[in-house]
Amino acid sequence: MKFRNKRRLQILKQYIVGWTIAFVFLSIVRGEGTKDLGSVQMEVWESILVSFIMGPFFGSISGFAQILTEENGYKQIAFQKLLMLRFLFAILFVTFIVVLSYFVFSKDISFVNFAFEPGSFAIYLYIVSVDIFMFNLRQVNLFFGSGNFWKLFRGEFYTPREEKRIFMFLDLQSSTTHAENLGHVEYSKMIQDCFIDLGIALENDAEIYQYVGDGVILTWKLQDGIREQNCLNAYYNIKKQLTKRKEYYKQNYNCIPNFKAGMNSGIVTVAEVGKYKKEIAYHGDTINTAARIQDQCNKLNQELLISESLKNALNASGFVFSELGSIDLKGKEKQTNLFGVHQTES
Repeated sequence: MKFRNKRRLQILKQYIVGWTIAFVFLSIVRGEGTKDLGSVQMEVWESILVSFIMGPFFGSISGFAQILTEENGYKQIAFQKLLMLRFLFAILFVTFIVVLSYFVFSKDISFVNFAFEPGSFAIYLYIVSVDIFMFNLRQVNLFFGSGNFWKLFRGEFYTPREEKRIFMFLDLQSSTTHAENLGHVEYSKMIQDCFIDLGIALENDAEIYQYVGDGVILTWKLQDGIREQNCLNAYYNIKKQLTKRKEYYKQNYNCIPNFKAGMNSGIVTVAEVGKYKKEIAYHGDTINTAARIQDQCNKLNQELLISESLKNALNASGFVFSELGSIDLKGKEKQTNLFGVHQTES
């Protein structure tokens, strides 16, 4: 719930800021060196003042529409249909603005004359375009991950820099068996459902780094991951979510998906890569070791394995750590001390 409210506030903030900027821009363009043909006449400074009032109001309406779209529309409606519904919403949105403006600003003229007075079509087109633009900008933001688009925009990753991070590699167990039993199409649908359910890890401040085949890589800044043992709780919250939905998976795919995970912490380099397809990429031994640790889950009969460096950064409250000794990891010259993690009964 905490994460959901935080995400909703972020969306509202983005839409309020976006709409306020859009109205201020319109006020300046229409007020400097042009003559307004409509019945509503305002000085530039008056129009800008109104923009700071109307921007948050209309941004909130548009933002709530986006929240409803994300929470109820994904997977139920194809993107092109979603875009069309958003366009229809923008038309209704414009209609609402016109009706509201009529009662606030009209000067003894009919509603029809007010709605279709000279210059009105350009404003309507501008409002619809802003709403569609904000919708698509939100999709780009979701593509890059929460907040990463704006970091790319500011050029934060143009020059590689070091960060202390935690990485979790989650891998679907018995994936080959599932794929053979379900067929490629149904198997892909199941993976889609699993990845949606795995999104619950964001409630523990996780960032989704990459989807790799039938696996997911989650990451945290070190302090975010160890705070309240977020990185460990994320894994068990994922298990609870999949268990809660087991009847759905049984009914639709005749199986209950299970993920095993490996985690490691340390210093990595983060950088913006690619020219024709940009991406934020992490490099370093820390992330490679996390992948190798996950590979040991089946061999050591563990569902969650972590490195000694990560174990030493965490406290044992609510969890039991089982030392499994020094293990040879593929590609590593030195052995790595691993620990199995088990959640205690609350």
